[in-house]
Amino acid sequence: MSLLTHPNARELTKSVRATVLVFEDPRSQELLNRIERLAPSEANALIIGETGTGKELVARHIHHLSQRRDRPFVAVNCGAFAETLVESELFGHEKGAFTGAITSKAGWFEAASGGTLFLDEIGDLPLSMQVKLLRVLQEREVVRLGSRTPIPINVRLVAATNVNLADAVVAGHFREDLFYRLHVATIRLPPLRERPGDILALAEFFVEQHCQRLGYSRARLSPEAERTLLLHTWPGNIRELENAIHHALLVCRDGRVQPADLQLADLRAPAVRQEPKPAALGAGDGEANLEAALIELFERNQADLFDHLESVLFRTAYRYCHGNQLQTSRLLGISRNIVRARLEKIGELESPGSRLANLR
Repeated sequence: MSLLTHPNARELTKSVRATVLVFEDPRSQELLNRIERLAPSEANALIIGETGTGKELVARHIHHLSQRRDRPFVAVNCGAFAETLVESELFGHEKGAFTGAITSKAGWFEAASGGTLFLDEIGDLPLSMQVKLLRVLQEREVVRLGSRTPIPINVRLVAATNVNLADAVVAGHFREDLFYRLHVATIRLPPLRERPGDILALAEFFVEQHCQRLGYSRARLSPEAERTLLLHTWPGNIRELENAIHHALLVCRDGRVQPADLQLADLRAPAVRQEPKPAALGAGDGEANLEAALIELFERNQADLFDHLESVLFRTAYRYCHGNQLQTSRLLGISRNIVRARLEKIGELESPGSRLANLR
């Protein structure tokens, strides 16, 4: 069984990212073969996959298999920076470039010189930064904020996203020229539910790993627990599986994990209160009802109809996701920056404090 582990797995206990990948399922074995074919090249790579599927692990493996393996691997989450700081973080700044810039600082491109720069959640980059990133990739040089002097760079870029960038291009949220610049060597990382052959192998790995860390005797999964793991849809992917195993080992009895010990919850089908309906909806009734509601609005000749519909869409999605901007962006398939801007426009974000809470 082929296995990839994160070098700092113990520091990621509260992270949503995956800390290990196995390649037991046939789809995973095909994925590994593709990675091994693409890695030795110098081509930019784009990894597409849901959160928790192991995109950073794949990026690290690409680096390890490349000619740059002895040079730095730098991982950056594009969604982790405030929009005003993205340029400084990526490209660096000179002393005095802005308030608080008391010294000059190299950006992440310079830090990764000679090696690989991994830009996670690249779909969250503002359009203004996408233009500058495209220029850096074309010219192979960066200009620090507050400077006019270009600095040559020698970096291989590996980007990752959990949204469909092609759809984002069509929607005007991602630059088409940057998309094609990144879309040279594409790796689609299937979610855990689509590679069931990996589930029990990962579960056994986590059982052994956490037993050692906790100082427990060897625990085992019951046949019923194994069936439960195989039937679950894993919306949180590998990280959710690790958390489930960790919890089960803490509460199980006699070193035997039972289904109830796993405490699984499928967030893809949240329980919501349903109002009584005169009759159950058929498969196509939801879309038909939406069309009927739109026609009714058309006939009313509602003013500013598009703005009204957009407000309803964003407000409803935001509340459906319990006020979580990141989940709202994933639900709508757009970047979190756009979600935040629309919510501010319609007055759904009440205070800076609530905004900071949603970004955690």
